[in-house]
Amino acid sequence: MDVTIIGTCHGSHMCFVLSAKPLRKFRSVTGQTALRYIATIGRHATRHRQLHCRPTHTIKTTVSATCLCILLPEQAMRFFPPSIALGACVAFAASCFGIAGGKEPAETIAAPFSGHTLFDGESLHGWNLENQCKASARHGELLLEEGNGWLRSDLIYTDFSMHLEWKALKEHHYDAGIYIRTPAGGSPFPTHGYQINLLEGKEGNIGTLKGAMSTGLVKPGQWNIFDITAVGSRVTLLINGQQAYDVDGLTTAAGHIGFQIEVPMGGQFLIRNVRIHELSHQSLLNGRDMTGWEGADRDASACWRVHEGVLECDGRDGPWLRSLLEYEDFNLRLEYSLDEGGNSGIFIRVPRDGTHHRAQPSEPPAGFEVQLLDDRAKQYDALKDFQYGASIYDICGARQKVGRAAGAWNSLEINCIGNHITTTHNGIRVVDVTPESHPAISLRKTKGFLGLQNHKTTVRVRAIRIGPPLPDQHN
Repeated sequence: MDVTIIGTCHGSHMCFVLSAKPLRKFRSVTGQTALRYIATIGRHATRHRQLHCRPTHTIKTTVSATCLCILLPEQAMRFFPPSIALGACVAFAASCFGIAGGKEPAETIAAPFSGHTLFDGESLHGWNLENQCKASARHGELLLEEGNGWLRSDLIYTDFSMHLEWKALKEHHYDAGIYIRTPAGGSPFPTHGYQINLLEGKEGNIGTLKGAMSTGLVKPGQWNIFDITAVGSRVTLLINGQQAYDVDGLTTAAGHIGFQIEVPMGGQFLIRNVRIHELSHQSLLNGRDMTGWEGADRDASACWRVHEGVLECDGRDGPWLRSLLEYEDFNLRLEYSLDEGGNSGIFIRVPRDGTHHRAQPSEPPAGFEVQLLDDRAKQYDALKDFQYGASIYDICGARQKVGRAAGAWNSLEINCIGNHITTTHNGIRVVDVTPESHPAISLRKTKGFLGLQNHKTTVRVRAIRIGPPLPDQHN
């Protein structure tokens, strides 16, 4: 069937497809399916901004004899330029009406896509080794080196698209795996979650998920490309640009990403170019300037700047940095680096004036602070427990001090559901506060601004993003 595109209305949430013939056959699809087609187009748009639409949004379709109108979620249209929105429209129309030679976008060659790098090519930053195993970074590649266990991500992921490349170093009988939506723990391997196999002859298959299997798509002895998308209960895998499967049935909403290390039996593996789009989260830093932030009552440029994608406070006299918007329940993620002796903090749900201390109901409303500190510095040897890194200041100290050495990057996640607050520092949950365990948290606001503290020392922050709160999981 020939189809003519008559235009897109960027910002008005609509794309139009005009058919030269009456549309007699229409295969209905869910909004979630349509989102996957848009996400697929987005993965090939390497220079465009990340898709930030939730899978629960509904995409409504109206069909007449000659026109299909696709009503797209506001966020998807806001973050894609017209050309990409147009591509999404074509892809969706092709899936509904069998056009474009009968091929769906998932069957095209997978191009690299921009996203958050999960492996920096130089270190295991962002990862934790579980059990008796070893992995290392060499020449831009991740070597699954020895032992039995797994390498898991610091963070938990819900909906995502991930690109990676892998190569088995053993010629035959090789075996490893890629974990998605998997809880921490297990000995030597996780007992729950989902494993995408790297076992010879079953590469890409998920043994516990019906229909998640394919054959003949890998290149033995060579680098292979996996593009994995998990949205809601569905998972899609492309192997070397060819669709392996697109199936429903995931029952775990969130979990870690990881790599199985099974060297004694399965041999060594190399992994590279691991990148992820967190479809559930939206960036709070554009990497160019401080759009979305402002100095509290003073010009932010007095001590803050964005340099090479990193937000920096040089410690000079100046304001704390306040978000333009207020937030309620959320999951906040970021990476930070401190100089030796560094001290700073993340303000959560604070009023406009930044108040983050409150001991009595009679005192003014306040949010709270999650502490950033160079825990290893000598001058901080005798602090109170709640003054160390990732603690909730005045309320709860971190269970463990897991901050890295001065100058290194740390990951921090703050999850807020009402007054249930958790912090996860370099992949370890170190704070879990509820009104029952720490009544003082009940005195703090449940909606307010975010902030970055200027404590007269240098702090660098990057990869700041926010999304809906995660379901409860324990590390």
